[in-house]
Amino acid sequence: MAHTVSAEMVASVHSVEVAPGDSVDAGALLMVLESMKMEIPVLAEHAGTIDEVFVEVGTVVQEGDALISFR
Repeated sequence: MAHTVSAEMVASVHSVEVAPGDSVDAGALLMVLESMKMEIPVLAEHAGTIDEVFVEVGTVVQEGDALISFR
């Protein structure tokens, strides 16, 4: 079952730490967002394999935008 991680607020993508096919553990850093000069880590809620990364560094995301899907 695929799980999609979405942005919790308007932010820009500061870094992307994973790529499709990567295996991640629960709590792994997936990417870092930046909003109002604060860095916001995006962590994996559970272990899995990255299916798709929907954004790249510099992308401005809105609340609810899909960032990554994994299973």
